[in-house]
Amino acid sequence: MHPAVYILANKSNRVLYIGVTSNLANRMRVHIRHLSPESFSDRYNVTRLVYYERLPTMWAAIAREKQLKGGTRADKVRLVERSNPDWRDLASALRG
Repeated sequence: MHPAVYILANKSNRVLYIGVTSNLANRMRVHIRHLSPESFSDRYNVTRLVYYERLPTMWAAIAREKQLKGGTRADKVRLVERSNPDWRDLASALRG
């Protein structure tokens, strides 16, 4: 499985969270089940996977995460809406 950078949103899409992981399916289980108490994602209930990119290496994923975090909210919204205009939760596609 390739590393990934991902964007989560809360139910109203007002709060966005950007993360990086070596195993997106497992990381989503942590977010959805609130297994990281006191974390940002737990505190703000950002559990909906609205965007992700697979990258060839963890270094590339970390670099992309930094790039995305450095952008404006409008940049992040445009990125999500290009590939997921309805802001669907993409997590179910990870389960097999």
